[in-house]
Amino acid sequence: MYSAIYTTGYLCCGYIQCVCAHIFKCIPSTPGVGKTTLGKELASRSGLKYVNVGDLAREGHLYDGYDEEYGCPILDEDRVVDELEPQMTEGGVIVDYHGCDFFPERWFHIVFVLRTDNGILYKRLETRGYHEKKLQDNIQCEIFQVLYEEAMASYKEEIVHQLPSNEPEQLEDNINQISKWIEQWVKDHNP
Repeated sequence: MYSAIYTTGYLCCGYIQCVCAHIFKCIPSTPGVGKTTLGKELASRSGLKYVNVGDLAREGHLYDGYDEEYGCPILDEDRVVDELEPQMTEGGVIVDYHGCDFFPERWFHIVFVLRTDNGILYKRLETRGYHEKKLQDNIQCEIFQVLYEEAMASYKEEIVHQLPSNEPEQLEDNINQISKWIEQWVKDHNP
């Protein structure tokens, strides 16, 4: 049996291995909303393995070209899924990425979408050195809830949840909320 948490902002496709079952989590979201910070801290506290899809793609050269307009490689989604499949089958993994529509639905039992106020997000992305078009497109993505809508279209509505990610205190609140969900899932799936 598979179970997952998916977080958009996107900390994508993460999951926990329990005594008798697997919990899968994914955190997808716009760049700069805090999914990497959340995913790493959640993995540290829960004992789950953390995988950043961007790092995985870089290390494995899982690309299908280069986007000159945005100045970044184009992810080969099929190869990423193939690379992650063994880890997802084993369980105990949190996957971090800013998209989720190409991950198999069977991987997740819950999805968390991180959301950040546009003014805060703009400053975060500007600090990262995003050029104007990339910055504006990511802000529009957040304004129009593109990643939330993507998660809603890709997974059952009842498993997709939004979490605020504006301030450091919200990080702790989100970790606590997800940790409670994990504890309940473990109780429900381990007689």
